[in-house]
Amino acid sequence: MKLSEIAHRLGCPVEGDGSVEIAGIGSLDDAHAGDVTFLGNLKYLPKAMTTKASAILLGKGAPSVGKPAIRVDDAYAAFAEVISYFRPVPRPAEPGVHPTAVIAKSARIGDDAAIGPFVVIGESTVIGKNACIGAHGVIYRDVTIGDDAMFHARVVIREGTRIGHRVLIQPGAVIGSDGFGFAKQPDHSYRKIPQVGIVVIEDDCEIQANACVARATLHETRVGRGTKIDNLAQVGHNCMIGENGILCAHVGLGGSTILGKNVTLGGQAGTAGHLSVGDGVTIIAQTGVISSVEADRVVAGGPHTDMRDFMRYSALLPKLPDTLRQIRKRLDALEAKPPT
Repeated sequence: MKLSEIAHRLGCPVEGDGSVEIAGIGSLDDAHAGDVTFLGNLKYLPKAMTTKASAILLGKGAPSVGKPAIRVDDAYAAFAEVISYFRPVPRPAEPGVHPTAVIAKSARIGDDAAIGPFVVIGESTVIGKNACIGAHGVIYRDVTIGDDAMFHARVVIREGTRIGHRVLIQPGAVIGSDGFGFAKQPDHSYRKIPQVGIVVIEDDCEIQANACVARATLHETRVGRGTKIDNLAQVGHNCMIGENGILCAHVGLGGSTILGKNVTLGGQAGTAGHLSVGDGVTIIAQTGVISSVEADRVVAGGPHTDMRDFMRYSALLPKLPDTLRQIRKRLDALEAKPPT
């Protein structure tokens, strides 16, 4: 594929020789002749000057690096697009219904859908056009799955779940399992509270391996359009996640947490539940959120606090033993003085 063809697909101009042949992709470090790479951060400019790649994607403001280039708005996003030209992601199942699949008579399967080996699909479930359900997937009854959805192996979708278009779910994820609801009894035992709500996953979400989204107690747990949930994350019952959220690995949302739009939670961050987080908030990794957070803040620590305060606390903490020793010495000196 010529560099000019890649530029045409991206809708961006070529700088230099657009006739150079591109056969693959690579990072600045490991690219070879015939590859295209990208410069997404100017701190890597020295590597861009010496990379063996034949061409490079350059973001706005990046200087030329002495080789053919495509000038793009966002080099990282453009590189993600170009990857698909050379290494398209394989579908987890072939079009059609595998002979080992078990599909209820009342289920409806859309045109060009792919239903893999040993998949089970329950009564009154609807699978959209061009959707793909990987091997050993289990889709309970009364589920709706939109067009172009792609589920990898061993995904489980419980009854009543509503999943939008172009949703990607990685292996082992469970959507619509029971919320964690139990009522303590006088004898200290627990009575299970039936979880009879549903889960709604809006369009263009991705839920990665072994993540779990719990069904609501009564109404719905909702994951907003474009949200990405990383491996081993937990979304509790009745949570509401706004559009374009990011939940990194091991994040845990307590029940009835409400996240606004464009909220990011770093790895192992968690919320106590029954609280709200405003639009545009960033929650740093391992933060414990115990109360509601206003929009556009950056919080860290456990319990959470403003990021700037957390950085000050963190800087002071290693000095605390020496400070205490100095205070003790001064107190001892004052106590040793005879009274005046």
